[in-house]
Amino acid sequence: MKELNKKVFWTIFLLLSSFVLLVLMVLNVIYYRHELMSIERNLNFSNRDNNPKPPQNEENDNNMIFMDHEVYTIFIYQGQITEINYHGILNSDFDVNHIANLILKNDMETTVKIGNLYFSNYSYYYDYGNSIVIINTADSKESLQGMLFLSFLFFVVTELLLSIIVRYMTSWIVQPAKDAFDRQKNFIADASHELKTPLSVIMASADELKSNKTNQKYIENIQYESDRMKQLLTSMLDLSKLESGVTKENYKDENLSKIMEKVCLTFEGIAYEKNLTIESHIQELIMFHCSKEEMERLLSILLDNAIKHSKMNEKVTVSLKKERNLIHLSVMNVGDPIPEGEEEKIFERFYRVDKARNRKENRYGLGLAIAKNIVINHNGVIKASSKDGLTTFKIIFKK
Repeated sequence: MKELNKKVFWTIFLLLSSFVLLVLMVLNVIYYRHELMSIERNLNFSNRDNNPKPPQNEENDNNMIFMDHEVYTIFIYQGQITEINYHGILNSDFDVNHIANLILKNDMETTVKIGNLYFSNYSYYYDYGNSIVIINTADSKESLQGMLFLSFLFFVVTELLLSIIVRYMTSWIVQPAKDAFDRQKNFIADASHELKTPLSVIMASADELKSNKTNQKYIENIQYESDRMKQLLTSMLDLSKLESGVTKENYKDENLSKIMEKVCLTFEGIAYEKNLTIESHIQELIMFHCSKEEMERLLSILLDNAIKHSKMNEKVTVSLKKERNLIHLSVMNVGDPIPEGEEEKIFERFYRVDKARNRKENRYGLGLAIAKNIVINHNGVIKASSKDGLTTFKIIFKK
């Protein structure tokens, strides 16, 4: 259910965020194009003749085009500046004489240059040997940068609001599925509790009947099936509790290295019966805020799974190490590979790759589902993969 909430939340959030970002980008592009066209219009207007003449009267209609920008016309004779006229409001900070000399020094032919308006302070038209028209674009730069900053600020605020809105939307969308899931979970838990009592009576009665050799075969069948049912009910109850979440107030700082070493020692006898060895590479003194019992259960499930699916005379390798603020736990074995495309499905409840074999071994497809929920409750991730006959379960916890 937590994964469903995350998927719905991020799907809606990313779609809405992409739309907002696209709108802001379009607005900035339109605003940029508006400034660019204004500058191009001024340059084209100033140079509609080969020898542009500055307007002699500020009331002249020709000067109206320059009201949005500060425009200078510099007349050239034999490579020297002879006259500078300006149109619009004069900005004393704009060193037009210095800029004109730079243009004369660097440009050797007629050219038009409009730089990136987010960074450039001027644009110009150079009619080689005759005149230079320079437009002060500092105001455009400041205006465009201001628009960009406001867009960024608006995007940040919008993202914060979207995160709140989408969270409520996600709760509303997922609520029917959550209700159904809760009903199913409660049914499993209630049914498991209700079945435990008659099951205990059956098992106790079978033990009493063992003293009578009559119908011994049927008594053994009752005990066998009762044990299978007990194992199933216990796993179902454990999974139901884990899926309900945990009270992390009960978590403690535990020596994870010691926990892993202890579990590995416990399984050495089981591995020996199958001519397997358990090889451990456990970094010392790795402390982790966790439930000790759940960590023991987690590695027990993974080791049991690895041993059951290993080839004879091979080894199962357990690795535990810390890298910065991450703890890496892995269990590897050589044996039956995970079918391609089922790497995620094996963590689903009651999922079994080989149903006939798993039933014979009293395996119900709940172990890996329990392992995954333990990892999730400890803010970790678990993945499985098979390559070249080597199956690996990798877990990463944030320390």
